[in-house]
Amino acid sequence: MPLPIGHATIGFATHGLCSANESGFCRWKTLLGILIFSNLPDIDVVLGIVFHGNGNVFHRGPTHSLVFALIGGFLASRVWKLWSQLPRFSFRICFLLILSHIVADFVFTNSPISFCWPIAVNWIDGYSGLRDVANLVLFGNYQDAKIIIGCAFLIVLHRTLLGFGLLKNGQKLKSIFRL
Repeated sequence: MPLPIGHATIGFATHGLCSANESGFCRWKTLLGILIFSNLPDIDVVLGIVFHGNGNVFHRGPTHSLVFALIGGFLASRVWKLWSQLPRFSFRICFLLILSHIVADFVFTNSPISFCWPIAVNWIDGYSGLRDVANLVLFGNYQDAKIIIGCAFLIVLHRTLLGFGLLKNGQKLKSIFRL
C-alpha cells in the first residue's frame, strides 16, 4: 500500500516523465505542488478522521475516481494559476499527478477503488483512527522502498535514453512504447 512518500515518489516520476519543463523540477514550489497533488485523493482519510474519527469511513470512495482526477486536475490547474508565486502546472500535469495516486492504489493494494464513481463506489472496511494513521504515515514508510527504487529506475532510464540521443529533449518515454 503506497503511503504519502510512495505517492509523492510516483508523482515525482510522473512529473519527470510527462512534463516538458525539466528545468523547473528542482524548485521547492514545484516539489511542493507535486507532493500535494499526488497525495490529494487521500484527503478522504483526513475528512473521515475529522468528521467521524475513522480514516477509513470515506477512504477509496469518490476521491479515488476518474471524475475526481478530472475535476481536481481542472480546478487545481486554474487555482494554481491565480497566484503568481506558485509554479504553473497545466491541466494535464495536475490530472496525471492526481491520477498517479489512484492508479498506484489500484496496482499496489488489494482493496478496490472507486475508479468509475458514481457508477460504482467502493469503501474500505475497518477502523483507522488518528493514532493509527499518524503511526502509519510517520513510521510505516519503509513499505514504499520498492516503489521508490522502481521510480528511481524509471527516471534514470528516461534520462539515460535522453543522454544517448534515443529520445529528443522534451520527448516523453511514452513515445517509445507508442502509448
